Amino acid sequence: MSKKKPSQTSKHNAPPQTTEQAAGSTKHSASHQPDKADATAQAAAIERGATEIRGMEAVAVLLRDGSHLRADQEQPSAVRWGERLLLGMLIFVPIGAWLHFATRRYILTFVVCCLAIVPLAGYMGKATEMLAHRMGSGLGGLMNAAFGNAAELLIAIMALRKGNLLLVKASIAGSIIGNLLFVLGLSIFLGGLRREKQSFNLTAASASTSLLLISAFALVIPALFHAVIPAAKLASVERSLSVVIALILLGLYVLSLVFSLKTHSHLFSEEEGDTHEEVLEWSVGKSVAILLIATAFVGVMAEFLLHALEHSVKDLGLSVAFVGVIIVALIGNAAEHSTAVVVALKNKMNLSFTIAVESSKQIALFVAPVLVLLGLWFGPNAKGEWMNLDFGLMEVAGVLLSVMIVANISHDGESNWLEGAMLLGVYAILAAGFFFLP
Repeated sequence: MSKKKPSQTSKHNAPPQTTEQAAGSTKHSASHQPDKADATAQAAAIERGATEIRGMEAVAVLLRDGSHLRADQEQPSAVRWGERLLLGMLIFVPIGAWLHFATRRYILTFVVCCLAIVPLAGYMGKATEMLAHRMGSGLGGLMNAAFGNAAELLIAIMALRKGNLLLVKASIAGSIIGNLLFVLGLSIFLGGLRREKQSFNLTAASASTSLLLISAFALVIPALFHAVIPAAKLASVERSLSVVIALILLGLYVLSLVFSLKTHSHLFSEEEGDTHEEVLEWSVGKSVAILLIATAFVGVMAEFLLHALEHSVKDLGLSVAFVGVIIVALIGNAAEHSTAVVVALKNKMNLSFTIAVESSKQIALFVAPVLVLLGLWFGPNAKGEWMNLDFGLMEVAGVLLSVMIVANISHDGESNWLEGAMLLGVYAILAAGFFFLP
């Protein structure tokens, strides 16, 4: 059977449109033209707006990066200026020696010897840093740990040998307080002036501040014993207790070195993009020679400084506590001051935070216990007093409050200039308290 073709009626036999229908169709199609034109114009306007926004964002990024680039470009000149200043300040070394041997102007001798220790401590810090990077991260970190606070240790040993235990304890407390409040505060403040915030490793900061809290707690216990133990039994009990606590703190210090140099060294490493071109200027031989010479001269200047201090402290109208906590501590921490501030200006806040906090940790966990053990070798002073960890109430309160404030500020792993200003404000308050301390 043949199939029939489909009907073509619907296509060819459709009724013709009337004049009214054709006119309506033409009118309907014409009414869509303005809508399409409006949509096209709106899309073009949106695209132009997006392009302008992207352009503004690019300009903002360029301006921000340009300001950071200008800030980084200013650092080499600042570093060179600081090196020239340290070199020029070496003139105070022979002047201090001349004043010590040829005159009796004790106040001037004290001031000049303080100024002489500043460049010597700076060169000790630079030589130690160069040796550290030459020897690798592990041994280099140990070098920094051992010699990072050599100037403070030498001054304290000289004072301990002379039996000036009050100055020794004040300088130890002042070094901890100064590093945490003044050095770190100044670094955070200056580093944050051109930036909204700066970041550092939260885990490393928490570990360091926790160890500092433990060391502050170790200073509280002897102070409590001093308050509750009868005076007749106090001397022997304090000495024995201080030796035991000193050994425990040294053990914790060794464990902290294992943590920071071995098992968790990545937490304390410098930030990406850090370079060490400046630390490779000196050879190993030159670094060792400068370190030994600077160390020897720091010891000599410390001897002159303490001799002048014994005769001039009353003339200055200052208490021994203020001189130790503020003046001697600032002089001994000169190397940390310059290094921490410079790296903070370069937006290396992790390194700056490590320098300030680790230096305080070394003072609390290493220098103070070593001085207690050395006190057993030197024996009691002229008053029959032994070196111990029974610091004054003001010193213990200052250390404890400083650690607690830094721990609170560093809890989020970020810093800004206002937090730095707050640390400097607390340091000024403590300095005023020690100044008026009778």
